[in-house]
Amino acid sequence: MSHRHTQTLSQRLWQAAILIVLLPLILPLIALGLSFGVLHRICLYLLVWVLWLPRGKDTLFVNSESPIWGEYMREQVLPMVQERAVVLNWSERSKWRKWSFPAQVLRSFGGGQEFNPMVVLFRPFRRAQTFRFWSAFKRWKRGDTEPVERLRNELLINL
Repeated sequence: MSHRHTQTLSQRLWQAAILIVLLPLILPLIALGLSFGVLHRICLYLLVWVLWLPRGKDTLFVNSESPIWGEYMREQVLPMVQERAVVLNWSERSKWRKWSFPAQVLRSFGGGQEFNPMVVLFRPFRRAQTFRFWSAFKRWKRGDTEPVERLRNELLINL
């Protein structure tokens, strides 16, 4: 065996030994990083079920002062869910406490796109139903009211 080959083999053994020693530390960190989003979502579900549902709140209603949809959502959709909704006005987000529970629910269930306007229905031990109106209102702006009305009717059926 040449010295070079022995050195490479010893380096490989050393790297393998380090990996074996650190693996019990690395694997949980990787698993935690991958599952954090899932664990966070599960915790939010549990908190909604424990904190909101017993108070009769099973809906998150998100709207803004948009000239396109603000009035419609306030007059046509909010009355359908108002008694059972936690209401967030996106136009007033600068006034929200950074770590408020409703804001956390919005961030998790709304994601980063098309979350305003939106209605999220929560049921015990079931996945939340999300009704995103943003795309429908893009068509509304061009005169096609059918997608908005269809979403509103679908929400009504699921209440």
